[in-house]
Amino acid sequence: MIAQKTMKASAGQSGERMFALLHQAAQREASDVHLVPGYPVMLRIHGDLIKACEDALDGHDVREMIKAVLPASLVAQVETRKNIDASMEIEHEGKPCRFRGNIFYAGGEVGVCLRHVPNDIPPFDWMGFPEPLADKLVHFPNGLVFVTGVTGSGKTTTLAAMIDLLNREGGTRIITIEEPIEYIHPKISSTVITQREIGRDVDSFLDGLKYGLRQDPDVILIGEIRDSETASMALSAAETGHLILSTMHTRDAKGAITRFVDLFPHDAHDDVRVQLSLSLRAVVSQHLLPSAVEGEKRVLALEIMHVNNPVRIGIRFGKIDSIESAIQTGRRDGMMSLDEHLEQLARGGRITPTTALRYCKDPDALSARLGPAR
Repeated sequence: MIAQKTMKASAGQSGERMFALLHQAAQREASDVHLVPGYPVMLRIHGDLIKACEDALDGHDVREMIKAVLPASLVAQVETRKNIDASMEIEHEGKPCRFRGNIFYAGGEVGVCLRHVPNDIPPFDWMGFPEPLADKLVHFPNGLVFVTGVTGSGKTTTLAAMIDLLNREGGTRIITIEEPIEYIHPKISSTVITQREIGRDVDSFLDGLKYGLRQDPDVILIGEIRDSETASMALSAAETGHLILSTMHTRDAKGAITRFVDLFPHDAHDDVRVQLSLSLRAVVSQHLLPSAVEGEKRVLALEIMHVNNPVRIGIRFGKIDSIESAIQTGRRDGMMSLDEHLEQLARGGRITPTTALRYCKDPDALSARLGPAR
């Protein structure tokens, strides 16, 4: 269940403490806030976990701080449900400041992780994402486009920026199906965009996609494809003239192909690969890496795969290793391997050579190209 609430300082010490903590998180530009019994409050700032205080929280502290900010309809559920998704909002420096959270149990104690949701969609240059690439991806007339990466790699932000690009350009009917909604897109008269939240507006990604196809969409964003039914419907929608944007949790571009196919029963893999080879347009894999300058925001590293003929053949016949080679030789088609981008970032001083070597696929080759450690 997703709950929306504008939070005000509660009449109790727990509410005031939680209110002050969220203001601190916003002030320090923390991406996440962790309240776990036995630990001090922890903030994730530019990828690093940092103590917000020295004293460890006990189970009663955490439970009361959580209850102080939840709507009354959810307070009782803290005692009966093992996982609750919620969202809340405070006013920070005269502006709304939103958080989404997951309340969970571990070792019999309740904890919470809150993710700060920025109000404004960051521009592409701030993100480090090439705007010409985004422009190309959102203007495919149909097909599937995946943005992949591990949790916290900026996939949602990238897709939000792509939708914002289309929204401001105008003339497009856009539907998003999200869990939860993070970025709120402005209403622009020349575009029609509806954002549907799982649990509040629609029961599942599958239902959102199924019924969304009856709402005259040009572009559908699916927050995540998790099961064969949603994957199958996404393929069908891509084949019938819609552009489908979605995320997958994989570490590289070719991994999105194997993950997608593996959602289906083994005896369906050959047919799915054929369909995917015809419908997939591109995969962008993201990594957020520590900056070479301590304290600065993390740096975006990309792997870019467009589906040209060599990639299409590799997908169709399940020759995944050949896809890696196609990415490395596909610069003319706009492709870029992760190692190539890591080399560019290291040479430009954005990340350290050590970081580049830690995340690359072929450390020996990259080390030889970068030369002796500087």
